[in-house]
Amino acid sequence: MNRSVALCPLDQLKEGRALGFDPFRSGNDTVFALLHRGEVRVYRNSCPHLDVRLEYRKNRFLSADGQRVICYAHGAQFMPDSGECVFGPCLGQSLTAFKFRCEEGLLLLCIDPFDQPIEVSRDAIGHI
Repeated sequence: MNRSVALCPLDQLKEGRALGFDPFRSGNDTVFALLHRGEVRVYRNSCPHLDVRLEYRKNRFLSADGQRVICYAHGAQFMPDSGECVFGPCLGQSLTAFKFRCEEGLLLLCIDPFDQPIEVSRDAIGHI
């Protein structure tokens, strides 16, 4: 079975911004999505350094210029296209990317199985 959860309409994703989502109603945004150079990425909202949430307030995952994902707890910086840490205490580690689909104008998080991280590849990247 190919189950998925709708996160948002694709047109809500804007360059230089990221949006957090709580697809399983846990009370916290457990995943976030971003649009970087026309390509969608979906990551787990957790820093590999100490498994803490990345944003300092709702939807504040990126640097002011929108070019890096920032862990506001410890200052780690991640590349938005690969999730790789390029500065900070988890240098060389990466954010966990999730499988998703872009279908009928919606961003859908694939949840079969949700806990299986993926390597970021061209198959995991949605183009708008």
